[in-house]
Amino acid sequence: MSDFVSGFWNIYVIGIVLASVIGCGVFLWMQSTARHVEGETTGHVWDEDLQEFSNPLPSWWRWLFYITIVFSLFYLAMYPGLGTFKGQFGWTSTGQYDVEMKKADDQYGPIFKKFQSQDIRAVAANSEAKEMGQRLFLTYCSQCHGSDAKGAVGFPNLTDNDWLFGGTPDQIKETLLKGRDAMMPAKGVKPDLNGDQIKDLANYVRSLSGLSADSIRTQRGKELFAAACSACHGPDGKGMVGVAPNLADKVWLYSSSENSIIETITKGRVNRMPAYGEFLGEAKVHLLTAYVYGLGGGEKDAPVAAPAATEAPVEKK
Repeated sequence: MSDFVSGFWNIYVIGIVLASVIGCGVFLWMQSTARHVEGETTGHVWDEDLQEFSNPLPSWWRWLFYITIVFSLFYLAMYPGLGTFKGQFGWTSTGQYDVEMKKADDQYGPIFKKFQSQDIRAVAANSEAKEMGQRLFLTYCSQCHGSDAKGAVGFPNLTDNDWLFGGTPDQIKETLLKGRDAMMPAKGVKPDLNGDQIKDLANYVRSLSGLSADSIRTQRGKELFAAACSACHGPDGKGMVGVAPNLADKVWLYSSSENSIIETITKGRVNRMPAYGEFLGEAKVHLLTAYVYGLGGGEKDAPVAAPAATEAPVEKK
């Protein structure tokens, strides 16, 4: 009803609902008061000998129907059903959801908070936390990354050690809290690269990870790569954290086929990891982070060298 700003639609809905309920009652009353003679037919005959008798409805059936009509009127008075009227109980599905969520938070909140105060590595090694994290993962993440977290075309594998935005505990947590947006710009739009040049680039990219490629096209593609791609992927194609993926390993988000790489270069790619911080809360995200980190592909935090006595402390990134 929030989409209809005119008061007419509110009256229209109320009228339809009440007319339907009252109409059922009137029709039932008309059938109850109609003249019925036991054994007398209405005169309708089908298939030569199939006749329709004019027997009255059983009393128990009629009264059961009357009860349902009275119940429907009581229900419409207590609960939403008549346009914008909220009912005497003021019930809403949103309110019911909030009540159930509060009940769940009261019951499980202390457990989440207990794990939130612990280091992610310690939580990842805890069997209870692992089971809870798995349930969260299956509920909110498996639709894209798969129940085994090994991903699919366009959705990254979380069990390997290939991370575009970093696989340390803090980096994984930031990804879950804030989400990520990644884009590969299209190079097949004029005046960028033509089809032949894109094919040269695709062959060079394949050669970076040891895949079969045309040697002549690879040589030409190498020069194009330095001019068109190295700014993001680096001169050696190994990428940069948070900027562009490594093209020199054997991990492919879409496919390593020549046609797929040509499509990626020509049309570009846009990927988005939604943010769960506001929806789940930091305590659940902390537990989910530990589960993802514990899948085996998480990176260790880079060690930080101890500062010299004369230098200011180095802040850990």
